[in-house]
Amino acid sequence: MYTFSSKLKTFSIVLMAIGLLGIGYGFLNAPKDIQEVEQILAAEGHGGHGEVKHEAADEAHAASASHAEVKETNEVKEHEEHLTHVLHQLQNKPWAALYVACIFFMLLSMGVLAFYAIQQVALAGWSPVLFRVMQGITAYLPVGSVIFFIILVLCGLHFNHLFAWLVEGVTDPNSPNFDKIIAGKAGYLNFPFWIVRAAIFLGGWNVYRFYSRKNCLAQDESTDDSFYKKNFNITAGFLVFFIVTESIMSWDWIMSIDPHWSSTLFGWYVFASFFVSGITMIAMVTLYLKSRGYLEYVNTSHIHDLAKFMFGISVFWTYLWFSQFMLIWYANIPEEITYFITRIQLYNLPFFGAVVMNFVFPLLILINTDFKRITWVLVMAGVVILTGHYIDFFNMIMPGTVGDKWFIGISEIASVLFFLGLFIYVVFTALTKAPLLPKRNPYIEESKHFHY
Repeated sequence: MYTFSSKLKTFSIVLMAIGLLGIGYGFLNAPKDIQEVEQILAAEGHGGHGEVKHEAADEAHAASASHAEVKETNEVKEHEEHLTHVLHQLQNKPWAALYVACIFFMLLSMGVLAFYAIQQVALAGWSPVLFRVMQGITAYLPVGSVIFFIILVLCGLHFNHLFAWLVEGVTDPNSPNFDKIIAGKAGYLNFPFWIVRAAIFLGGWNVYRFYSRKNCLAQDESTDDSFYKKNFNITAGFLVFFIVTESIMSWDWIMSIDPHWSSTLFGWYVFASFFVSGITMIAMVTLYLKSRGYLEYVNTSHIHDLAKFMFGISVFWTYLWFSQFMLIWYANIPEEITYFITRIQLYNLPFFGAVVMNFVFPLLILINTDFKRITWVLVMAGVVILTGHYIDFFNMIMPGTVGDKWFIGISEIASVLFFLGLFIYVVFTALTKAPLLPKRNPYIEESKHFHY
């Protein structure tokens, strides 16, 4: 049985504490009104309200007094609307940072669950010695799902402005907030239907996770393979459910942040990102447990196979990234290309940096067969891949929520620290609850002696 070391437990608690303090600071430090926004913009050298009045005054010399008054009023109104927009962006910043970290770690555990399910239905003979590691990582899914669902509810209650289609009056033709494109999608993008879909998706994933683990543990005490066969059947059904819900989830929780934009490849693209992150986390946790003297039957061949998946899915992610980017860029349709123009102009470093971290680095490091068996190389590659895909989620979510008002600050770092600490605490606590070797799996002996 695995024992959660006191040092690692303390480390995870410290991360959570620091993270909570930083998250709190981010919310408290967010501007409360447009006056604070004016001060921030003035400090940044972007000008303030006085500049608008000055420009209007100049125009007054060239026109009649009444015309100048109307012009000045319009300028002031536009300026106030701009300040209100910037206020929402800056207030979104701590929310967006929290949202990115929350969805990243939740979907990472979901990626592990999908990988585990694929191993089950494929009757894989190499991976059963890793099943308890996978189950330990997926223990984070219920916790992450609850936190994420609460954030979604708060979005619907207008605690933030992360989703433009949730703004009041956006579907009302008589409202100044009316948006014709969003109104045309109101049958799908409306809060009641949206939150019900979220409950179904999260509930379905967690129900499978619960019963799959329950059957796996029951198989250890069974005298036949009945529980294994039961797991096979429910896993086959789950994968069908997952394929459908994963695509819809990506539209609901990420793509709808930019409600004027759509991509038919987006579901696959998001899947590739969290799937490779999940596989990478399996490798990282496995290497840690091996270093502590556990997982005696896990050998370099198992590690090598995990590294091959890390490499292969990284290439798959790049294929989808390029396909989505190239087709939209080449077609040059205004409503589609705006998505990438925003990211290239305002998020140039993280946008292209993610490609380097998620493709170029894994390609150069993991293409070598020998490197796939060297612990420090895999740890280095794993850290880069996980960081790169966090940045990928950052790129998908931040431009539609904070625009050009982004930077890696206390809110972003603190959110990652909190969810990382929570992830470590939940996962390694779960690993203490059951033996790390599934004894009665039909393929366990093959897995124990897996070599090539």
